[in-house]
Amino acid sequence: MSKRTLALIAASLVAIFYGANYTIAKDVMPHYIQPFGFIVLRVAGAFLLFWGISFFGPKEKIARKDFIQIALASLFGVGINMLAFFEGLNLTTPISASVLMVTTPIIVLILAVIFLKEKIRILKIVGVLIGLSGTLLIILYGTGNSVTATNPTLGNFLVFVNATSYACYIIVVKKITQKYHPFTFIKWMYGIGFLFVLPFGFSQLLAMQPDLIPIDGYLKIGYVIIFTTFGTYILNIFALRELKPTTVAVFIYLQPMLASIFAIGLGKDKLDTVKIAATLLIFIGVYLVTKKPKVSD
Repeated sequence: MSKRTLALIAASLVAIFYGANYTIAKDVMPHYIQPFGFIVLRVAGAFLLFWGISFFGPKEKIARKDFIQIALASLFGVGINMLAFFEGLNLTTPISASVLMVTTPIIVLILAVIFLKEKIRILKIVGVLIGLSGTLLIILYGTGNSVTATNPTLGNFLVFVNATSYACYIIVVKKITQKYHPFTFIKWMYGIGFLFVLPFGFSQLLAMQPDLIPIDGYLKIGYVIIFTTFGTYILNIFALRELKPTTVAVFIYLQPMLASIFAIGLGKDKLDTVKIAATLLIFIGVYLVTKKPKVSD
């Protein structure tokens, strides 16, 4: 089996892990642990795993000035990103959350134009407007009919905040990842990220009652830490070594489909016309935003 084939399998596994995560993580919250407490567990577990694997990477020392960049990456990539996502997922449905996450490329383009002074063409502007209209549609009207969505409007908005924060992370982290080995960078990012999330989730973590959590509850918590956080990052590193970043990025578009299959199959969510319409608008927007211009343009 070629390295390219293995890389494609790795990228596919990442999409599957993320797709299942929407339903699995929602099953944990708030039955066994509240969202912010769950994030503290997730970040602490991932930090220990990444710190352990860092011994297999090169021995690098982070320059003092770069810790500011890493702290910003931690704020957007771990702190705001994860806190907003888990609280949002707790309040909305798995399908709505997965659809909103696909808006990330659109937000990255907007931020790149503002902060990196990238040029934007008319086609991309149209794509941004179409994509954001789909986002607005699902935030305002994607209430769904699932009893698990206790406050879908707020939940959808928080998932959008999560997507925006992750887009900020992509912009911030670009230079630092070119300077250090991924294992060196990620252990520090999760270490600092743990300090960000601890004040928010410490009381919820203490309120958790371990004796009342069944084995399948612990397995779901372990899934989020080992597969969704640690595993996806390692698999993405391997995929990016063999494939173009644009090829790897395409796999994010599988997440709504996979999330829908898991959620509907397990009876955790249902499709409706608003979700379908919003999905189509967002996908059209993302297509126009990521479409390569002709040479003559």
